[in-house]
Amino acid sequence: MYKICVVGTGYVGLVTGACLADFGNQVTCVDSDSSKIAKLRKLTVPFFEYGLEEIVKRNVREGRLSFSESLKDSVRESLVIFIAVGTPTDSKGETDLGSVKAAAAEIGKSMNGYRLIVEKSTVPVGTSRMVEEIVRKSMRGRYSFDVASNPEFLREGSAVENFLRPDRVVIGTRSKKAEKILSEIYRPLYLIETPMVKTNVETAELIKYASNAFLATKVSFINEVAVVCEKVNADVQVVAKGMGLDRRIGPKFLHAGPGYGGSCFPKDTKAFIEFSSVLGLDLKIVKATIEANNRQKKLMVEKISRAISGTRGKTICVLGLSFKPETDDVREAPSIYIIKELKKRGAKIKAFDPVAMPSASQVLSGVEFCANSYDAAKGSHCVVIVTEWNEFRRLDFAKLKRIMKTPVLVDLRNVYDPEVPAAAGFKYFGVGR
Repeated sequence: MYKICVVGTGYVGLVTGACLADFGNQVTCVDSDSSKIAKLRKLTVPFFEYGLEEIVKRNVREGRLSFSESLKDSVRESLVIFIAVGTPTDSKGETDLGSVKAAAAEIGKSMNGYRLIVEKSTVPVGTSRMVEEIVRKSMRGRYSFDVASNPEFLREGSAVENFLRPDRVVIGTRSKKAEKILSEIYRPLYLIETPMVKTNVETAELIKYASNAFLATKVSFINEVAVVCEKVNADVQVVAKGMGLDRRIGPKFLHAGPGYGGSCFPKDTKAFIEFSSVLGLDLKIVKATIEANNRQKKLMVEKISRAISGTRGKTICVLGLSFKPETDDVREAPSIYIIKELKKRGAKIKAFDPVAMPSASQVLSGVEFCANSYDAAKGSHCVVIVTEWNEFRRLDFAKLKRIMKTPVLVDLRNVYDPEVPAAAGFKYFGVGR
């Protein structure tokens, strides 16, 4: 059992802290936001993530997980400090490391003995050296410490499962001592034979960016194939299946749709390009991935407009606001771009999402948020499925036809076999079909 401090109680920090506590460690999650800490102490999780509330409550109840505003006290009481603060990018794609620097400085000031400082936030290659320098300059005594990289690979909507049963754990260190400590922390995963990638810090930092850039590239690639499919009367679903059966390619992330979104792919691809440019490198494939993704969202707006012969004065029902199911995250969600563009074109928007409407209301104005799918569809000229929540897979088309102005379904996730809505009298528009 280790005493661990996790700096940051956002998506990565809270999942990391709760799951490390579930491994049997004594974990304190620290955040400077007093209101967030107050909610967590009342066992109120500030965002939706499947299974997280249960694991937080269990570990608080069993005394392994606690929350604090004092980083100083937590550092003094812990051997291992995970930095899991936000690292947003600006319009150019440059990573804002302000929170990482502030955490490093406070950790340095608070140290009273050896500490292992672990980068959990996604940061550009070379950040560990910066953290080392800041900690060393901030220390008020002479203490030894290590800085390691342990990137997260959490998929929103299944983050707890990803942490407890990961595809791999990446451990980047510069000393055997740091490697030994992190290996012992993740020892419970050896029981399920989780691959452990042990390497140097720079390689570990790069693995995260390379992974996300490659997955984003697969998404953009199949979306470009979908555009070709529509021109030649081919079905992208079958094309993707045929591709995915090749073990060298694999089926995952070959699902045509409105483009990728969320907190990782958009941010990490831009950051990868930016810090590589500082090295004098031009990542042409990653740049093309971003361009293709931006173009795909624009094409979806055009698809909707064509489906109803223009959007001005039309009422459009949008089903799904989060960037993917099982999360309330609307950061960079295709739905946000699509809705804003449709509104610019004079459309009225009615929307429904099982969990993401509170989040969406913070970034969207002039949208009517509805109680359910049918409330949103009532009086609409078309229904647009943007996020493939399970409840949208069993819509009552007979009921929809009765309450809509015109029976049009624009299925941006290819949820339905086109014959099903067509048999109910709907005009159906998919992606790449």
